[in-house]
Amino acid sequence: MVAKINAEWDHLKKVAVHTPGMEMYFGLLDPYSSLYERAFSQSDALREHELLLYTLKHEFKVDVLPLKDTIISTSEKNKATRENLVKLAQDTISFTGNSQDVKQAREEINKNKNKLDSDYYFNTVLLNPCIGLESSEGIRMIQLKVTEREPLSNLYFMRDQQAVTDKGIIVSRMSKPQRQRESILTKFLWKTLNKPIVHEIQAPGTFEGGDFMPLGEFALIGMGDRTNRKGVEQMLKYGVGYDEICVVHQPNHPLIPGDNIDPMVNMHLDTYFNIVSKEVAVGCELLLKNAMVEIYHRSDDGYIKTTEEMNLHDYILSKDFDIINITTLEQMAYASNFLCIRNGTILAVEVDRVVKNVLDKLRLKAIAEPERYKKLLSQAKKDYRELRLQGQFFPHKKEIYQHDVDAYPLNLVNLTGGYGGAHCMSCALKRG
Repeated sequence: MVAKINAEWDHLKKVAVHTPGMEMYFGLLDPYSSLYERAFSQSDALREHELLLYTLKHEFKVDVLPLKDTIISTSEKNKATRENLVKLAQDTISFTGNSQDVKQAREEINKNKNKLDSDYYFNTVLLNPCIGLESSEGIRMIQLKVTEREPLSNLYFMRDQQAVTDKGIIVSRMSKPQRQRESILTKFLWKTLNKPIVHEIQAPGTFEGGDFMPLGEFALIGMGDRTNRKGVEQMLKYGVGYDEICVVHQPNHPLIPGDNIDPMVNMHLDTYFNIVSKEVAVGCELLLKNAMVEIYHRSDDGYIKTTEEMNLHDYILSKDFDIINITTLEQMAYASNFLCIRNGTILAVEVDRVVKNVLDKLRLKAIAEPERYKKLLSQAKKDYRELRLQGQFFPHKKEIYQHDVDAYPLNLVNLTGGYGGAHCMSCALKRG
């Protein structure tokens, strides 16, 4: 069955996820280099992920497809899938040392491939190990060094490795080297499930699923640090068939002065904008008004760019949406990174549980780089005082109730430390 999605507010029926495992440990060894926002408890993060999946399955009756379990269970039942997984793992693992030791290690792995289980091979792809073998005199006197090369510590953010459009599955080409191998495993999943792939983004293009949002007759594609112009061009040529495409330029945050920008503050479109229903959007007005757009209309010759010039805020208003504004602090605490379950129902981050961690991290940044972050910190502290005084942390805002939105908040204080919320952690495969 072809996976296709027309609108973000259509009833969510099936979603792919990945429960983080040992790769998260390696990510936490150096959160900054691993693209995490901050350090957090891995065990608590796993409990939060379990709660997220329980809510999807039992509260909303969504069919949840776990990436690792699906690949492993299918490999155990299907010989061809197993052989493909073994080959993928053997191509991933590498050895260094004298030629005899390397040859022996390679032969040993190949000899034992029927004894090693599918979990072993999945983890090999996940961790990308390099085995260093250094022999010295004596029996089995070998210095063994195992290096994990860019382990997939962000794999649990299952939104980004692909996008599901009105045409089908588009496989991403990730911008950062820490994440570029992730689509190898997700592509393996789609092939295992016989899900057709419409297009794979090719170099020098980059594209990530958090920059795509389908909205019925039109769709948004974010362009910036994670999705570049070449990636957008490939999406327009191969990936989408909506009547209109709005390309959103990632705005430099107005509260970070000068040329020393920080694109991680609003790395993807869904970190500062999202859709609640056919009539309601959520976004940080400060960023929406600074995000300029390009508008393309579909024709027989492909997408044609119009001469219209406007920002994302005005564009969304022109489409007859109401916008629920969120503060700078709420945006940084993943308020907009909710998952729309159906028209008017969202699975959201409990923002007031996250804001203190966000503020603490921002204070450290401001101490290290005061000229870069002092304005942002000042605004975030002001937002915190006002939100506490009003009791209006997202999703517990009066506008949510006024628009008759049914919001289910979850405490994801640890999982969000990786830099994303419920939307980032889910790949919607079927809506309708």
